[in-house]
Amino acid sequence: MATDTRTRMIEATALLLRRRGYHGTSLNDILAASRAPRGSLYFHFPGGKDQLVIEVTRASVADVTERLGAQLTAEHDPAVAVHHIYQSVARMLEDNEFSLGCPIAPVVLDAPNDVPELEEICRSAFEQWIGLLRQAFVRAGVPERRAHALALLVESSLEGLMVIARATRDRSSLNAVADEVAALIEQAVLAGKVAQQAESAA
Repeated sequence: MATDTRTRMIEATALLLRRRGYHGTSLNDILAASRAPRGSLYFHFPGGKDQLVIEVTRASVADVTERLGAQLTAEHDPAVAVHHIYQSVARMLEDNEFSLGCPIAPVVLDAPNDVPELEEICRSAFEQWIGLLRQAFVRAGVPERRAHALALLVESSLEGLMVIARATRDRSSLNAVADEVAALIEQAVLAGKVAQQAESAA
């Protein structure tokens, strides 16, 4: 039963954070949503709300990182992989009726500067996600500098498009940008291969 209570608290906190951010999620909200007695919070999380939020955020980041890495390695062509990522995000938004987006964006926007460990988790998350994209582009032959810029473009557009899709309750913006970004990546890969061939021939 104790494990069940702990799981309910983690799941409730994850949903509340994605909807309300750090400061908008109170202990009372967590206890009410998880149907947990107040004493159970400090039993399972002696550090209180901060410990719970840190654990939940770290798990959310790990989940996204694992899925992103799997999608990027499942496809040899990074343009196809990235197109699939946009479609996956669009389906996720539809499945939750446009109520939930990026798991860490609300936390970042809430600026919990008084919780350094939480700040570090969020900063590291974007470094990891951008890094995975950059590595996929470099593997396909895109020069490092452009690969990094493309990775930033993909990540930033996904974050912004999740907000737009939630506001409009429509996935069409993700579909449209997915096609454009995939085409841009295809061009970058082709240009990289041409440059490599030119260097080999020189």
